[in-house]
This record gives sequence, structure tokens and C-alpha cells, in this order.
Amino acid sequence: MDFELTEEQLQVKRSVRQFAESEIAPHVMEWDEAQHFPTELLPKLAELNLTGIIFPEEYGGAGMGYISYATIIEELARVDGSIALGVAAHNSLCTNHIYQFGSQEHKEKYVTPLAKGDHLGAWALTEPSSGSDAAGMRTTAVKDGDHWIINGSKNFITHATYANTYVVMALTDRSKGNHGASAFIVERGTPGLTPGKKENKLGCRASDTASLILEDCRVPATNMLGKEGEGFVDALKILDGGRISIAAMALGIAQGAYEAAIKYSKERKAFGRPISEYQAIQWKLADMATQIDAARLLVMRAAAHKDEGRAVTKESAMAKLYASEVAVKVSEESVQIHGGYGFTKDYPAEKYWRDSKLCTIGEGTSEIQRMVISRELLKNL
Repeated sequence: MDFELTEEQLQVKRSVRQFAESEIAPHVMEWDEAQHFPTELLPKLAELNLTGIIFPEEYGGAGMGYISYATIIEELARVDGSIALGVAAHNSLCTNHIYQFGSQEHKEKYVTPLAKGDHLGAWALTEPSSGSDAAGMRTTAVKDGDHWIINGSKNFITHATYANTYVVMALTDRSKGNHGASAFIVERGTPGLTPGKKENKLGCRASDTASLILEDCRVPATNMLGKEGEGFVDALKILDGGRISIAAMALGIAQGAYEAAIKYSKERKAFGRPISEYQAIQWKLADMATQIDAARLLVMRAAAHKDEGRAVTKESAMAKLYASEVAVKVSEESVQIHGGYGFTKDYPAEKYWRDSKLCTIGEGTSEIQRMVISRELLKNL
């Protein structure tokens, strides 16, 4: 059992950290305050192969595994959760759904430009009335000759405003429940496809999150992704891998908040001494470091299992559940250690705290993760 990254993985970690600190860190609060989605950063992400991390080189990807992927997401989130979220959604959800379940033609036509960073991807499952209850989906797709006509709306979609390629889930047979949903590739510019309201969010404000409206949207039958009726089942498989990236994002946010707390505790003096010399602060830091390390082990276990081709439903849910809740706890303690300054935007603690909460909600809430974990545990007894 090896707990160390390889030299190649360490080099990836170092290069992404340098990139994040030089290209992202100077703009974090500016982008956050303005809710600016930094399209100017996309070519730089593509240059580092961060738009196609887990895809083979033959499709324009970097050919890396999930351990490297989780490491990259952590390093980005350590500086800005918004950028980590965008990279994760582009890789794990949209592009990976097409790569895993698309035809050879789909892979060549869509995965390649997505992996190269020429196109941006969005994945549309959630609806205004169906979040965790995806079976309550209302978006429909009706066959019309060699096309499908899609009607409905999606909510909380990352990159909805800017994406070139969308993977959209819609009901093709309502009577079959979860086995009546299918996935479709929808291109930007398709008549009837319109980005809707952009959300004014608590955190991760530089990430584009908006609704997506589909009105008599005609999609070629060849753009069905996977088998008819298996879209939701396939989506659950995609979420197994996607939760590793959200767990890694949570881990990065926690790490950034912890480092900010360490730095401040050494600089801030109270009663003539740095507050880092007081046991009350030392114990907080000790708990934070321990929780982060435990989260990292869960994340890396899930990533290693994914690289080995093993089922990761339980492992990814555990990693996502624990890392996301640790991110909230650690970020809150960082605010506490900063005292009054932690409640201001002059220090980074408050942003880590705001960003952390999304990790307990997106790609399955903590409550859903506990359902997934318990189901996996009980079915093996």
C-alpha cells in the first residue's frame, strides 16, 4: 500500500499549483465580486491539458488517471473553488458521459474538441422540481422521424450560458420511470435551446451556473447518447466518478482554508504573543489537519479504485460525504481563527467558507450520499 504520489504525479501537482497561484490567485476576489466567468482562462487551462485530463491522447486528452485528476482539482480548489468546479464539470460530467457511452462518431466529433479545450461542456440533469429526485424529471423527448423533439427546462447547470456542447437528460417513456430517461447531445445554436437565468450564488461565484430552456428543440436521432431508456442509469455511473472530483474540490477548499488559518495565526498577536502559541488555536489547527488528511485518504482511495477499474459507488460517496463536510468545518474554523477579520473580504477565510457549502449539495447532497452508502452496505450483507 503506497501513500505517496509518483514523481510524475508530483510534477503535475507542482505545475498546477504554480499555475493556480500565478494565473488565478491574483483575480480570485475580482472574479468573485463581479460573478465573472473567466473565459480568458480557458485557453490556458487547455494548454495545460486540464480540459481533457482523464481522456486518451487519441481524443486530444492528457491520458491521466483519477489520482492525477483528483490532485489537479484539489490544487485548483486550494486557490479558487470556482475554477475547480468548472474543470470538474467539464471533464467528469459532460465530456466523460460522451466518452463512456457515446459511439465512435460521438467521441471523434465531440470528445476531441472538448478534451482539447476548443469547446466547453455542460451536463443537464437537474430540474427546478427534481434535484435529488431525478425520477421526477419533466423534460420530455418525443420521436419525430429521424429527430427527437425536446421540451423542458434544467436548473443549476454549470456552463449553461457558455457551453458549446450539452448532454441533456429527457424522458422518452414516462411509464418506465428511471428506465424511461435517455441522454442526448445538444449543440449550442440548436433552435429552441436557450440559456436562462444566471444564478446569484453564495459561493463559487466565478463559476457560471444558470438554467437551460428547451422549446421544441430538434435533435438528430443520431445524437442520442447510449441506449434509449438508459440515460438515467448511465448518469448514475457518471456521478460515481464525478463525486471523486467534488470530493477533491472540497479537499482543496479545506486545504486552502487551513493554510490561511496557519498563516494568520502566526502573524496575529494577542497579549504579546502570536495566537499560534495558544493551545486553543493549536488544537483547532490539529483537528483541521487531521480531518484534511483523513479526507485525502478517502479521496485517493476512491481515485485509486477508479484507476484500477473497480466499482466506486460506495467509495466515491464516502469520499464526497466526508470531504465536503470537512471542508465546511475547516473553513468555519478558519473564519473563527481569523476573528473579526474572518468576517471581512480582506482575508480569504470567508470565501473558502462560502465556497465550501456547495460541496455538500452538488452532485448529490450529503443526505443522498448517506443513502447511497447505506444501500451499498446493506446489499452486501
